Amino acid sequence: MFCGNEVNMELVITLLVGLFTIIGTLLVILSKNNKKFIDFSICLAFGVMVTLGILELLPESYELITEHINKPYNIIMLLLCIIVGIAILKTLDNFVPDHSHDHKHDKEHKLNLFHIGVISSVALILHNIIEGITLYSTLVMSLNSGIMMSLAIGIHNIPLGMVVASTFYKKTNSKIKTILISVVISLSTFIGGLMAYICSGYVMSELFEGILLGITLGMIIHITCFELLTQIKEIKNKKFSIGVIILGIIVMLISLAI
Repeated sequence: MFCGNEVNMELVITLLVGLFTIIGTLLVILSKNNKKFIDFSICLAFGVMVTLGILELLPESYELITEHINKPYNIIMLLLCIIVGIAILKTLDNFVPDHSHDHKHDKEHKLNLFHIGVISSVALILHNIIEGITLYSTLVMSLNSGIMMSLAIGIHNIPLGMVVASTFYKKTNSKIKTILISVVISLSTFIGGLMAYICSGYVMSELFEGILLGITLGMIIHITCFELLTQIKEIKNKKFSIGVIILGIIVMLISLAI
């Protein structure tokens, strides 16, 4: 499968970048004040995902679609992709446990967090696969540029790992299970790189990549508006919530600027 040291290095880098997700997961599960840190992580995740959607997924998807589809049909295509992303997670709702927001009991709260974890994982895996494809392609063209891109992706994978831990850990109460879930998600970046390696010589359609990013954006919108926001409303300390959300936005702004 591997035919040279250069190819090995590129795939190893995509693997290492994905593993940054586990760092975020460990930060949550090793925290002493777990309840406080989970609230912190949920608010941080909201800020991270909103920034990810608005400043990365939306402009990239729009640009790629616009290169192949003229106005105003490019807008229509982007909106359709977003709707598909939302619809996918709405459909997934039927295959996960009941997560009614009307109950405040701890059992229902844990179940709701588990639900958010499932759908967040679907969105993050799709996002990471696309990111892995892009990263591998960049490494092939320019190793230096690829390494800089790897650092940026790795940094913003840390808060995404916190998203995973803050949702799954409270439900499973198992560090091992939560870490294993995080490992699976982290490997999706490598899978994207592996797909790019296997398909080397074939160019992934920019339109298809734009469509995938648009669908991912729809998933992010669903998670932030219909899932995380509901959890944040239940946190009594509103100043704390707003402050951490702003922190999440700042963290992503820094990672995207690198």
